[in-house]
Amino acid sequence: MTSASAAGGEATAATGSPVWQWGRLSELSPEDLYAVVRLREEVFIVEQQCAYHDADGRDPQAWHLLGWSDGQKGRNLVAYARIFEPGIRYTESSIGRVVTAPRVRGTGLGKTLMAEALRRLDGLAPGQPVKIAAQRRLEKFYLDLGFRTVSPPYEEDGIIHVDMLR
Repeated sequence: MTSASAAGGEATAATGSPVWQWGRLSELSPEDLYAVVRLREEVFIVEQQCAYHDADGRDPQAWHLLGWSDGQKGRNLVAYARIFEPGIRYTESSIGRVVTAPRVRGTGLGKTLMAEALRRLDGLAPGQPVKIAAQRRLEKFYLDLGFRTVSPPYEEDGIIHVDMLR
């Protein structure tokens, strides 16, 4: 079931307190899905100048965590993560496609997003390890969240990554 709940009151990007929406791909409205695709494309393809297949066939198997803020033109998608239960992407649980909108970077929203993703994942698979494929430039960010590096650096889609486990 898709649910929206305030995490700390009214959604504002400045405070890092978005309204969270959680659900399966089939539960997202066309407008919500469009916002997800647009944000992922804006950051992962355009900003990072990385031509890759975002539609990798895994979205139907994932849970989707969307963070919305209210703006002058209505609600805006400012944070997103794709979450997998154990045995789907890896043997372990997994979080991927972690992204915040460029306009809210530096506000702490990335940490808020990961904390919410880990909380939701713990509800799906309590106490299970979590594996991620992190961009190497974000390794310290994930180390600070309790992950540890478990692979040497490798190239994926033209970007250096490392596998990390929590």
